[in-house]
Amino acid sequence: MFDILNFIDVKRIGGDHKSGEMKDFVDACCSQKIADCQISSWLMATCISGLSDDNLLEFTSALSESGKTVSFPFEAVDKHSTGGVGDKLTLLVVPIAASCGAKVAKLSGRGLGFTGGTVDKLEAIPGFNISLSADNFVAQVEKIGCAISGHSSDLAPAEAKFYALRDITSTLSSVPLIASSIVSKKVAGGARSIVYDVKCGDGAFMQTLESAKVLAKKLVSLSKAMGLKSVAVISDMSQPLGVNVGNSLEVIEALETLRGHGPSDVYELAAYCAGAMIYLSGNAPDLNAGVRAARESMGSGAAIGKFQELITEQGGVKDLCESPLKYLKAAPLRRVVECKEDGYIASINTRDIGECVKRLGGGRIQKGNPIDIEVGVRVLKKRGDKVSKGEPLMEIYANDDKKIIEAEPYFDVFSIGKTNDGGAQDLIFEVIQ
Repeated sequence: MFDILNFIDVKRIGGDHKSGEMKDFVDACCSQKIADCQISSWLMATCISGLSDDNLLEFTSALSESGKTVSFPFEAVDKHSTGGVGDKLTLLVVPIAASCGAKVAKLSGRGLGFTGGTVDKLEAIPGFNISLSADNFVAQVEKIGCAISGHSSDLAPAEAKFYALRDITSTLSSVPLIASSIVSKKVAGGARSIVYDVKCGDGAFMQTLESAKVLAKKLVSLSKAMGLKSVAVISDMSQPLGVNVGNSLEVIEALETLRGHGPSDVYELAAYCAGAMIYLSGNAPDLNAGVRAARESMGSGAAIGKFQELITEQGGVKDLCESPLKYLKAAPLRRVVECKEDGYIASINTRDIGECVKRLGGGRIQKGNPIDIEVGVRVLKKRGDKVSKGEPLMEIYANDDKKIIEAEPYFDVFSIGKTNDGGAQDLIFEVIQ
């Protein structure tokens, strides 16, 4: 019989669990034989003392096997972002990689905290079905080379239980618990190759480069131990990715980028991450060749053509890419944040921009809140830009004056310096394979 008190005690003093105990623990949690307070106690002890590599591997395997699993008759590739502000990358990398021959099976989630979610963005597209059955998910990837679906509750259900408790016990920041959460869901979803976009900066959960490296290395090593191929790209989130933040606005920007007219940072990161997917899927001899193929896909129109094919296949409007503004609207109420002095943009409080959009209705204050797809912000200036007093820095789009008032504490996000000390910074800090 599984002894939960002894199990907790071992971790409380920093010990390692015996072989087989992690699976017994997960099984007991799934069968509701262990109280939530006891699971929470173990989570806190783990957050403090960590997990050995053997324990982490066994825990991740148990989570991935706690429900149904998806199986593909081919090598499928997926991509995961650790979350950021203005991160619309999935909307680009899926069609880019698929247009270059990769089989892309993308499982995505909703917004979390101050970060936006791919599922919420795609629901801004009229008719788009984000909830594919496992069979339809596999069939669509086989048919057109890609599919994007929300996470099914049948996949790794134990992980969902652990995550819900982590969310209310201040244990979200534990690297082994983050890694096991991400990798277990990817394994259950059937992907055999994964590109991890690990965000770093004040607009990300990992705010320092050191902490981002620790997570990136753990994701790659755990994936390898689980038999997966992976690449981790550590990218900048000390300012929003691109210009638009908000669901409809981000879809518009993604379409512009697929046509080659979007912001340079979105284009460059999309080309790199899609290139890594193309490489891992075996459709390029090396990473650099994959990046070149990704750029060619956007330049030739193949990528945006594949995106429209994906939208149509999943029930969305058939002319979105041709006439995006026919369907995607910005909220009508507009407020402009102006510069208070001459100088240069020294820094941007990226997290507060995410919080601003959330208060406007573009994110959830409480679980289950409806999303206003039209609200958001346009970030008109980036770090290092020269600015003058009275010049517009950011545009706010809202549907409700009351929401604008609620969001006002998050408007003052730009720090102005007299000299250009906050200029160009690497978009990609490091790549770990």
